[in-house]
Amino acid sequence: MIYLLAILIGVAAGLRAVTPIAAISWGAWLGWIDLSATPLAFLGNIIAVVIITLLAIAELVSDQLPNTPSRKVPVQFGTRIVLGALAGALLMVDNWIVGAVLGAIGAVIGTYGGADVRARLARAFGRDLPAALTEDVVAVVLAFLVVYLA
Repeated sequence: MIYLLAILIGVAAGLRAVTPIAAISWGAWLGWIDLSATPLAFLGNIIAVVIITLLAIAELVSDQLPNTPSRKVPVQFGTRIVLGALAGALLMVDNWIVGAVLGAIGAVIGTYGGADVRARLARAFGRDLPAALTEDVVAVVLAFLVVYLA
């Protein structure tokens, strides 16, 4: 089950890069996951929770802007892979290398799959905004659900 969750947290990173890290930070603060034995235990601190949440919100807002680059350009794509790997590793602290690999794989799936589904939704809606907002909701719900279940 944890392997699937590591892939899914990566998928969420492919949709919205910072959202899974925000969900993990919230999860650590709420006691859903234990990061105390990791170098990133500070993510469970309320200050980190607030800062990362603000970054995630900024990402959600910036995604709606017309001049935001494609998620498939190298910098955007690389960021999603790195944050997906980090999120996967944080879910599997006892086997963090496997978690990182699975999170990175999930991020690739989420990046390409999310772009395809969003394009299809945008065509169906006749514009991008409803598709983007739908993707936002899916990313946030998926990330928090995975963290809760982990």
